[in-house]
Amino acid sequence: MRFLSRRLVMPNDLNFAGSLFGGRILEWIDEEAYIFAACQLDAKSLVTKHIGAISFETSAYQGDVVEFGLGVKKAGRTSVTLTCVVRNKQTKQNICVADDIVFVHIDPATRAPQPHGKTLAELESIKIETPE
Repeated sequence: MRFLSRRLVMPNDLNFAGSLFGGRILEWIDEEAYIFAACQLDAKSLVTKHIGAISFETSAYQGDVVEFGLGVKKAGRTSVTLTCVVRNKQTKQNICVADDIVFVHIDPATRAPQPHGKTLAELESIKIETPE
């Protein structure tokens, strides 16, 4: 699992109870997973097809820094399946786990599924550039 990005929990990210709103974290997961998949496949024309099991494990609060870990689980002919773990940067406690996030590579003009041309082995071997 590669933890690639972080977000600061701000006041407008909170629910009525003062913790991170579940809908906000799901929005962030979809965005972070898309960015990861697009970079792995070197393609922009991807759509979210499915997000499977979602498990909320602990809360996050205003001022917490959360980080997103992403990994490739499967690669189909036109799709890629990811797992995302969101955890508290300081405590390393998992806040949310989203499994089986499926993106489909599409033709931008016809919107029909299109082969992305990558295998699971190729996707797993991609080196992620990290800032120094």
